[in-house]
Amino acid sequence: MDTPASTYPEPEEKDRGDNVRFTPVELSPSLPPPRVAQSDFDASLMRDSYSATAAAEVFDRSFHASLARYTAGISPAALTTAFLDWAIHLGLSPGKQFELNQKAFRKLARFNRYLASQAMVPGCRDRCIEPLHQDHRFSSEAWQEWPFNVIYQSFLLQQQWWHNATCGVRGVDPRHARVVEFTTRQILDTLSPSNFLFTNPELLQATREQMGLNLIRGTMNFMEDATEALGGMPPRHSLTHAVGKDVATTPGKVVYRNDLIELIHYTPRTPQVHCEPVLIVPAWIMKYYILDLSPHNSMVGHLLDQGFDVFIISWRNPGPEHRDFGFDDYRRLGPMKALDIIGEVTGVTNVHAAGYCLGGTLLAITAAAMARDGDDRLNSVTLLAAQTDFSSPGELGLFIDHSQLAFLEDMMWEQGFLDSHQMAGAFQLLRSNDLVWSRMVREYLLGREENGNDLMSWNADATRMPYRMHAEYLRQLFLDNDLAEGRFRVADMAISISDIRAPIFAVSTSRDHVSPWQSVYRIHQLADTSVTFVLTEGGHNGGIVSEPGHPHRKFQIATRAPDDNFIEADTWSATIPLQDGSWWVAWSGWLAGRSTGQRSALPGSGAPSGMPLPAPVCDAPGTYVLER
Repeated sequence: MDTPASTYPEPEEKDRGDNVRFTPVELSPSLPPPRVAQSDFDASLMRDSYSATAAAEVFDRSFHASLARYTAGISPAALTTAFLDWAIHLGLSPGKQFELNQKAFRKLARFNRYLASQAMVPGCRDRCIEPLHQDHRFSSEAWQEWPFNVIYQSFLLQQQWWHNATCGVRGVDPRHARVVEFTTRQILDTLSPSNFLFTNPELLQATREQMGLNLIRGTMNFMEDATEALGGMPPRHSLTHAVGKDVATTPGKVVYRNDLIELIHYTPRTPQVHCEPVLIVPAWIMKYYILDLSPHNSMVGHLLDQGFDVFIISWRNPGPEHRDFGFDDYRRLGPMKALDIIGEVTGVTNVHAAGYCLGGTLLAITAAAMARDGDDRLNSVTLLAAQTDFSSPGELGLFIDHSQLAFLEDMMWEQGFLDSHQMAGAFQLLRSNDLVWSRMVREYLLGREENGNDLMSWNADATRMPYRMHAEYLRQLFLDNDLAEGRFRVADMAISISDIRAPIFAVSTSRDHVSPWQSVYRIHQLADTSVTFVLTEGGHNGGIVSEPGHPHRKFQIATRAPDDNFIEADTWSATIPLQDGSWWVAWSGWLAGRSTGQRSALPGSGAPSGMPLPAPVCDAPGTYVLER
């Protein structure tokens, strides 16, 4: 039977997975059927569909990247989801609402009694609520005078009520509850009476005494900071200590350079050095010289004084051209290449390796991969404030979920890296009272100039993070915890920390807001080798830079043999005795005890005479550390 001229034969309907379905096409009776192969017709539609999908994805990513500039890189969807979860469950919890109303009335009654006592007994120093022990905003005696005592006491009562309101709501996802509590705390810290001129007695007193000159100086400080930020210039505090002149001054040579690292070999300070060199793998979030600050607090200098032959990796500050550098590129071009070069320079196979923060995580991954592959060049592994289990990463992990990571990836995708200011802002948010608001009060309202030190200068010398590497790091480690759970792959094969046989020296700090010490402690559950664990006083940076002679330093240290039973973190900290002094001394002694002897240290190298050496590239501190 002839086919009617008005209708083209109907093709079989197929779902191609992109919601495109083929239907009959009406044609004019006067036109012959088109002479187009069905496969070409399908391919054309598929190309159009793929183009539309790609264009939509590019548009969405660009929109998210633009939005991120106004949200400090925080996903509005992730934040909204957390608050909706909390608000809906609170709305469906009449018992919790009744409890909050009851707490509000009790706080109001307590506050009224406080007002009455202040009116009846002028100068009374009784309080209706005490600040938390770490809150020093209202410690000045001026805050005890009326009306400022009333102002700050009412603020603390409100702060306590909001903490009760955001915690303990049944049914709320625990992670969402922590996000809501953290965000609410940040908002309240912003509105603290200590941040405003007319509600802060210390500011008012300084303004009266200086006849407003503090506000003029503060305005000048603000304008200078704003100009530097808009112009992309480094903060004025970073100019106090110059790299290679005031910090990172330990003599040495850059003995190797590739597109990602410069390897620095420091000049030995003793005629004899321990046989095994020390390789330090710093984090590439910041510059390496946190471990080689001023001569008096340089970890590198301390190791040299103890007779060690020291090498350190100086990471390149990546730009848009490095957007596709992945985590494994950092492993191959970083510690693995450094081990090869150290063998050429010194003629020694085995090495003591130490990694700080993210560099420590990379070192743990490298050590596990080497153990799997039968590479036994690591004589020992030292992890400084480095996480290997990210199941409890602290407040830094609050905003690491699929929504937030997609938003962050889109921001990095557009520019090819995570900007240093964006990353520094995230870390400052974790300690906003200390790192944001108190600094603004000192500089912009009191008009004081910060007395810059070497650690502040280093902290201002931030770096960028390549798009691919940072996305892999956040997804595979922070979000999915692949390393601890045995899914992290190197060279297309999974690795396990339990494969490491070299002894481990792990250091954590008691006030670490980046790598909480309880999270660092989980190395005990992952490693099947000897683990010597140190808990020292201080924060993520200050606790590591803990040179001998530093006042009031204490630490705890204990070794767990492979066949010892596990002890939980809190029990460990409650039972291990405190020791006075610097953990550096204990560490250098631990390294010396695991060295196999001593060898001659030739000037500028450690190699036996007659062995060909790589020609030095330049003097330390090299060129990569100077890149901004």
